[in-house]
Amino acid sequence: MTRVEEALMAARAADIRAAALELFAERGYQATTMADIGAAIGIRGPSLYKHVGSKQELLAQIMITTMDALIANHRAAIEGCADVTERLRRAAEAHVRFHARHRLEAFVGTREIRSLEEPHRAEVLQRRARYERGFRDLVTDGIGAGRFHVVSAKLTSYAILDLGMGASVWYREDGDLTEDQIVYQYGDFALRLAGAR
Repeated sequence: MTRVEEALMAARAADIRAAALELFAERGYQATTMADIGAAIGIRGPSLYKHVGSKQELLAQIMITTMDALIANHRAAIEGCADVTERLRRAAEAHVRFHARHRLEAFVGTREIRSLEEPHRAEVLQRRARYERGFRDLVTDGIGAGRFHVVSAKLTSYAILDLGMGASVWYREDGDLTEDQIVYQYGDFALRLAGAR
């Protein structure tokens, strides 16, 4: 296969994932068929199988790619920063910004975890646990340094994660506040949840 053919295949696969994401968000995974996905991009259902193995594979790709992006963003946000309070702010801001920009992925990731089959479900749950652990470790570090004051680092990390996921439900680009204003304010909220002093 030539590079051009490979690029065309990759572009088509990306179009298929984007169409699947929209349909899973709009109709739900169970109510979406491969024929629906094909119709959304002008391909007959059976032809999709040249690009993707199954509807389940599409859902897994969407959810795994989303978690991998969240983990990478978290790592990049805190890299090179020694101050634990600033690291938590940066991590929370990256979390909220991602969810504001990727509302469909957030919605599908929350609602359709029940539709994932093994081994995909375990892969996504492992990534979710790793991502949560990144926040919990920041809170734990802050407690150890006397900078954060909470009873449970785990509960605090869950609350901070809920902030970002909640923003994906209501945030709109044409709303009263800009993305940057929301991200900064939510960074403050995260520090308050951690009892930052």
